[in-house]
Amino acid sequence: MASSPRRLQPLLLLLLLLLPLLVVGNASPDGGGGAVNPFTAKAAFIRYWNRRVPNNRPHPAFFVAKLSPLGAADSATFPDALPDIRASLPALCGKAALLCPSAPDAETAASLAAGVPRGGGGGGGPFKGYNNANFTNYGSGGVGGADEFRTYSPDLNVPRDSFRRYGRDSSRRSDSFAGYEADGNVVTADFTSYAGGATGGSGSFATYASGTNVPDSTFTNYDAEANGRRREFTSYSQEANHGESNFAGYGKNGNSLKETFTSYGNESNVIASGFANYGESGNGATDTFTGYGAEGNVPDNTFRSYGAGGNAGVDTFKGYRSQSNVGDDSFVSYAKGANGNAAEFQNYGGSVNPGSVTFKGYGEGTNPNHHIGFKEYAGDNNTFKGYAKTGVDFKEYHNTSTNAATTMSLEAASSGHQHLKWSPEPGKFFRERELVTGNRMPMPDIKDKMPPRAFLPRDIAKKIPFEPRAVSEVFGVALDTAMGKAVTTTVAECERAPSRGETKRCATSAEDIVDFAVEMLGNDIVVRSTASTAGSSGDIRLGNVTGVDGGKVTRSVSCHQSLFPYLVYYCHSVPKARVYEADIMSADSDQKINHGVAICHLDTSDWSPTHGAFIALGGKPGEVEVCHWIFEGDMTWTVAD
Repeated sequence: MASSPRRLQPLLLLLLLLLPLLVVGNASPDGGGGAVNPFTAKAAFIRYWNRRVPNNRPHPAFFVAKLSPLGAADSATFPDALPDIRASLPALCGKAALLCPSAPDAETAASLAAGVPRGGGGGGGPFKGYNNANFTNYGSGGVGGADEFRTYSPDLNVPRDSFRRYGRDSSRRSDSFAGYEADGNVVTADFTSYAGGATGGSGSFATYASGTNVPDSTFTNYDAEANGRRREFTSYSQEANHGESNFAGYGKNGNSLKETFTSYGNESNVIASGFANYGESGNGATDTFTGYGAEGNVPDNTFRSYGAGGNAGVDTFKGYRSQSNVGDDSFVSYAKGANGNAAEFQNYGGSVNPGSVTFKGYGEGTNPNHHIGFKEYAGDNNTFKGYAKTGVDFKEYHNTSTNAATTMSLEAASSGHQHLKWSPEPGKFFRERELVTGNRMPMPDIKDKMPPRAFLPRDIAKKIPFEPRAVSEVFGVALDTAMGKAVTTTVAECERAPSRGETKRCATSAEDIVDFAVEMLGNDIVVRSTASTAGSSGDIRLGNVTGVDGGKVTRSVSCHQSLFPYLVYYCHSVPKARVYEADIMSADSDQKINHGVAICHLDTSDWSPTHGAFIALGGKPGEVEVCHWIFEGDMTWTVAD
């Protein structure tokens, strides 16, 4: 039976009212104008953007992809109280695309609590496919046997594995870690009081934390007072991104320990390694570092109180920092007061772009028995202070700044080099005059190294206080973990007082970003970012170059993402700048591979004299302008042109 016209009128009226919501133009992930479900957080934000910025400009794909995927029901029922929010998060983390701690392995926890390793028997393993387990007091006092850990916590977000008091006072036990925490995001691993007082046995770490993003690995009181132990680290933190690894109290008071580090930190990006109180007062220790930090990008390695008071020990560094890109290494109080120690550096510092290396208090002490040898030591940013007066031998020392190869005495080494700061990655900063069609130039690595996350809808983000302890409570992230430290750092940076002439705001939602940009620039604005990462870490050639707003000096708002469980951006107004768009071409052909956005800061008078831009380009604050590309994941807002 046909419906009457009178019955259809209310339905038609409802459809007319919903029509503006059902079609949300320019909201598809490709920015091409497709429609999205109107009852989602993403659609709600796009309607908000259109009201705040009513110029009908397309919504760029890179921004739309960051919007919350939550549906209306999940957004509307999100609780208010912090404990209730935390209780809801396990179910919402995947839906909301947040960076939440991975769920523990219930079977692992049960087996460990019962004292029975998975698989039964008394051998302790093998442990396969475990994650987020707490191995506390595991193997302590054990005699013989072996533990084998394979594919442990792989590809997880914010895992935390704890090996505390592991294997303490054991005898003749062996442990093997293979494939540990590979490819994880914001990884925390605690090895505390590991194998303390153990006798005999051996340990092997293979492919440890490889491919991880922002790892935080701590080895504290590792093998302390152990006797006759052998430890091998193979492929440690390879291809890791950012983060930190610390070895504190490693092998203290140990007897006849043998540690081998092979392929440590190779191909890593901005990794900090700290070796403090390493091998202190050890007896007959042998440490070998082979392939340490090779092909790393801006590494930061600190060796403090290394081998102090050791007796008859041998330390060998082979292939240290080969082909690394800049960075900063510090050797402080190395083998101080040691007796009969030998420290050998072979092929040290052969970096593709030299960084800074500082040696202070190397081999100091009154004992004439220790010997330190440098073979094929290369670098031009090295400082030698406080060396032993005898027992140090330099062979084939290459001063790369003068291309001289010289056999140097200790006195010449300590006085002949001025310590310089590290240089930024080539192409990270450049001058405005380089932004011309046809120019060939290096392009830095502009890839987004942050783990993938989405914004929270504003009404949800407002319910979570922007304070480390509150975030820790909500997300169940301890402040002493990698993620907890990142949260604390982000909040501190957001609370920092602005620089002179700077207006800053940390945006905890997409709406906050739009509001700040409108507040600074007005409502006729556009947001830009470099289209892709093509051309990164290689030479490029510039195609057509266009100045935004006709190349006039303008004001812009730049936003840089911070590490947080959900997307948080540090946004600041940038006065006296020029913004450019440029086609990025293959260096040796006419093929267009990317479309870049660059910003040139014209007033650098308030910048620090030690800023990397002045190290790379020369000049002083206020003397030169500084340009850089907008990296993947970051953005800049300007007035529409």
